[in-house]
Amino acid sequence: MRKLAALVALLSLVAVSCETHRTKADRLVENYALVTIPAPDLSGITDNGKEVLNLYRFAADEVDKIYWKQNFGDREALLASLSDPAARLYAEINYGPWDRIDGKPFVEGYGAKPAGANFYPADMTAEEFAAYPCPYKSSPYTLIVRDGDSLKTVWYHDAYAESIGKIADYLKAAADITIKPSVRDYLLKKAEGLRTDDYYESDKAWLDMTDSKMDLVIGPNEAVDDALYGTKASYGAYVLLKNLQRTEELNALSARLPEFQEMLPGDPAYRNFVPGSESDIFSCNMIYCSGYTNAGFKVIAINFPYDAKVQEEFGTRTILFDNIIREKFNRTVFPVGMTLLEDVHQAHLDASAFYWNIVFREIAKGLGVKETVNGKGTVAEALGNEALAVEKAKSNVLGTLLCAKEASAHHISALIQKEDVLATFIANTIRSTRFGASDPTGVANIAVYNYLMECGAITRKASGRYGIDYGKTWTALETIGGEILRIQALGDIDTARSYAAKYGVVTPGIEADIVSLELEKIPVDIRFTYEK
Repeated sequence: MRKLAALVALLSLVAVSCETHRTKADRLVENYALVTIPAPDLSGITDNGKEVLNLYRFAADEVDKIYWKQNFGDREALLASLSDPAARLYAEINYGPWDRIDGKPFVEGYGAKPAGANFYPADMTAEEFAAYPCPYKSSPYTLIVRDGDSLKTVWYHDAYAESIGKIADYLKAAADITIKPSVRDYLLKKAEGLRTDDYYESDKAWLDMTDSKMDLVIGPNEAVDDALYGTKASYGAYVLLKNLQRTEELNALSARLPEFQEMLPGDPAYRNFVPGSESDIFSCNMIYCSGYTNAGFKVIAINFPYDAKVQEEFGTRTILFDNIIREKFNRTVFPVGMTLLEDVHQAHLDASAFYWNIVFREIAKGLGVKETVNGKGTVAEALGNEALAVEKAKSNVLGTLLCAKEASAHHISALIQKEDVLATFIANTIRSTRFGASDPTGVANIAVYNYLMECGAITRKASGRYGIDYGKTWTALETIGGEILRIQALGDIDTARSYAAKYGVVTPGIEADIVSLELEKIPVDIRFTYEK
């Protein structure tokens, strides 16, 4: 261990000495490979449809303004204070002065990022919040602010009234010109949801909107930025174009959700949730994103809505971002695997395996349980700020198991083997440890990596590369997958915390990998620019 730590320090010095001619901000920006999103192919889209897409983008730009306020505050003041263009760009990538890779400030004068971002007063104590009697204090759609010496709850639609009003107007304008009744219904209900912070009806309408080539996913959805209590949702937006042929293929999986639930490991009592019968899977190209969805690490798929009641009654929609999945694999996953896996395993790195791993990862998000089985409320409520990392680990592990089983049974159109699925998963897990222990995605992948190392599923060879024992990998994933389902079903926050403390830590081995990948100039993730 001491030798490895010394090697990490030496490699770090080499990396720094080789790059002294560039600023720190220059090096930070290079962590994100620049990906140009081409102008979309709008053949087959009516003139009205093209105008609807423009309105979607205008709405997304307003979402960006809200998210800056949620995550940091005054965007213009921060950018104006930075004279280095690279530092300004990195602040825009991170939506603030804190690096999403390591959680630390990269702008002088700023301390650690508040765990509650701008969702709570920075000086609020846990005891003060617990004693605050407001029934809506833990709503995903409220801010907690100071009112003199007391706390006060403010609904999002009031806190961000100006931008919400503009977004609602854009959606209503799009509803007026669309030729699709289902789209009109969704847009009007989403506008109402944004104005009231009640999304039940708009979630249902979105799941009913299956006949449109375009999609807009907009609003407060992900609670990743609330590291204090894990409940407050951040605003984000995606503008999407559907891939009709691949969507048809993927949707054949929707009817099999109860079967997939039965295929999960562990005690059946811990996976008793029955997914809604109307779940579907879309294949799309992402043509624009903003707010949380554009900050730092880029998402390659989503599974919405999160409302457990809607999920049980109507199901979910999984959306795969085909163009982003392809870019992630080519620019990050494949080069990481070629750098850090032994030669014998490199042949199993496969773009199709990565794609189908993501498909089943998103399917797995809708499986397991949503409510605890012992009366502790929802899984999110019971696990608090541990819930997101546990959920991400669950979907990664169980998605890989399902994908490998389906590949072995030849139920997937792509010609991939179980070993392709596992090797590509391991390369992606190693890549994702670079996200760091300050991000739930990073914690989830670090924990899985450390568990696989402990089990001997992956081992570091004398070459510095990893060997893979596929049998041990399979057993480890089944074991930890069943344990994660138990933790969620019982709302076992104590075990979740102990696992995070034991496995969710950056080890010298991970640090050595990070330095090796930096020396190879392999980016951590991607960022976007848009072709006009």
